[in-house]
Amino acid sequence: MRKKTFRRSQKKKIGAPPGTLIHVGEQKEISVSINLIDYDAENLLEKEIRSVEECIESRDRPTVSWININGIHDVNTIESLGKCFDLHSLVLEDILNTEHRPKIEDYRDYIFCVLKMIQIAPDGKLHSEQVSIILGKTFVLSFQEREGDVFDGVRQRIRKKGGRIRRMGPDYLAYALLDSIVDSYYTVIERMDERIEAMEDELLLKPEPEDLEKLRLFQGDVNFLRRVTTPLPTLVSWLQRIETPLVTEDLGFFLRDVHDHAASISDSAENFRENVYGMFDLYVSSLNNRMNEVMKVLTVIATIFIPLTFIAGVYGMNFKYMPELEWRWSYPVLWAVMIGIVVGMSFYFKKKKWF
Repeated sequence: MRKKTFRRSQKKKIGAPPGTLIHVGEQKEISVSINLIDYDAENLLEKEIRSVEECIESRDRPTVSWININGIHDVNTIESLGKCFDLHSLVLEDILNTEHRPKIEDYRDYIFCVLKMIQIAPDGKLHSEQVSIILGKTFVLSFQEREGDVFDGVRQRIRKKGGRIRRMGPDYLAYALLDSIVDSYYTVIERMDERIEAMEDELLLKPEPEDLEKLRLFQGDVNFLRRVTTPLPTLVSWLQRIETPLVTEDLGFFLRDVHDHAASISDSAENFRENVYGMFDLYVSSLNNRMNEVMKVLTVIATIFIPLTFIAGVYGMNFKYMPELEWRWSYPVLWAVMIGIVVGMSFYFKKKKWF
């Protein structure tokens, strides 16, 4: 049975006008949660928001407000947040559609970015989640499909008074979130590299028919990783070049570092793709080698039995005058000759290193 990798239920109506708010993705029963972290160099407020109306207060504050939304399946909540922060309907549509590739767009008053957050389970399977980030003048919005992310380090840095992130603006917070997602790919890269080494050893030592299905599934993971990491260097480069008051000049130093990491991860994903194709060739070669070994053994056995079959055929004929049949020691002599042929041919094949 073919496994569906990263495939989600599609509910987008064909022919619907642009900006139609329809959730495209896995339907979840969890309730939407909204968390706020509001801070400046001296003050910090962290709480869970019970209603969308509370976001209006944080929007108008001069401090930096990070509003994180867990759960995007509730269209009404996303629509209310869009009205609160004056977000374009196309942005809301993209937030609700979890099938987007990583991208970044400038809407003048804010910058909209879509990323994929990937985590690897203990069994080696990849779990993907779309994260949408909106950078405004005094706020950062992040939309996640579910609870659980790679932003705990950013939260700890915000809680630590006197840190750089507390002195910087919302653009640095958006950078920190982007950097956390990019750095999390290194864990995925390391685990997948270990899987490749283990699979190569397995294919070299003892390839089995089920290994082909494992290779095919792993190829799907690699192709997905490549699709979501290839746009990352371009995305970060765009942030470096854009001329907007939302991104300060000081952020360029940090973005160059993220760009280097993103390029390294993208190259690793491309190398994994080449390694997978090489493992398919290795699988076929290993099977051919095993088949050749089997055929070589069978050929040696058949070659040994050819003279024995000939002798048995000669003395199995029903001719009346075969003098050696009347000899007393003909039977043991015949056995000695046949055993000698077997031993001699085996020694010769061994000397030639044919087996």
